[in-house]
Amino acid sequence: MRKQFFTLLLAFTAFGLTAQINTPSPSPMVKMETVVGLTDVHVEYSRPGMKGRTIFAADGLVPYGEIWRTGANQATKITFAEDVMVGGQEVKAGSYAVLTKPAADQWEVMLFPYESGSWNSYVEQTPAATVMAKTMSTGSEVETFTIDVRNYTTDAADLVMMWGNTAAMLPIQTNAKEAVQASIERVMAGPSMNDYFNAATFTAENGDANEALKMIMAANAMAGDNPRYWMLRRQGLIQEQLGMKDEAKKSFEMSLEKAKENDNMDYVRMNEQSLKMM
Repeated sequence: MRKQFFTLLLAFTAFGLTAQINTPSPSPMVKMETVVGLTDVHVEYSRPGMKGRTIFAADGLVPYGEIWRTGANQATKITFAEDVMVGGQEVKAGSYAVLTKPAADQWEVMLFPYESGSWNSYVEQTPAATVMAKTMSTGSEVETFTIDVRNYTTDAADLVMMWGNTAAMLPIQTNAKEAVQASIERVMAGPSMNDYFNAATFTAENGDANEALKMIMAANAMAGDNPRYWMLRRQGLIQEQLGMKDEAKKSFEMSLEKAKENDNMDYVRMNEQSLKMM
């Protein structure tokens, strides 16, 4: 009997050492992804609840004039895939820790190049950008701290931080209009030199060599007085493929000359080998 007792005792002791009790987080972690204009924007933050407390006030849970991690647990993280304007200030592409200093009429928003989730590590650093976010009443209580992106336009949107009766709004501006206009102009102008080169390379290896020759000749024509040695070599290879030996030899010779001018020994050797075999 005593032996059975000690066996059971050891079993319960071992269970106690390995078992874990999982409970819901009081401030759940959220990962949000959206696109503003043509720019990917990601936000990662924790969402504390009001739980009957006064939030933003001189004596609130988040006192006016004091630095706040902008959420709970770790520092809030925001990532911009491209350069943007935040609150009228340029912010380079990358990830940033978001710390704020709330006041009654506006919040000071500080963006620090992201290093870790430890928000205290940023307090003594100089932020990459400091901007002001206007505050307004939410109209009704927001129980759980929320970061959202709203008021989308072609190239902009507002980052809105809400908790209790307060919302702070920060405009994000992208270069989507300029990027789209540049894309339109590029497409309407027709294929580029590189487009012709890439099409010629693919077509020569997978399709009609005659069509490929037209494409590579168009690419070399667009190069004008600055022919590219790799394009001239491609032209020679296609001409050789079509049995145009004299033309191919001339293209290889031109490619060889340009490769030497640009100190590209790989192309020098390839052209020399091609000419030797002709």
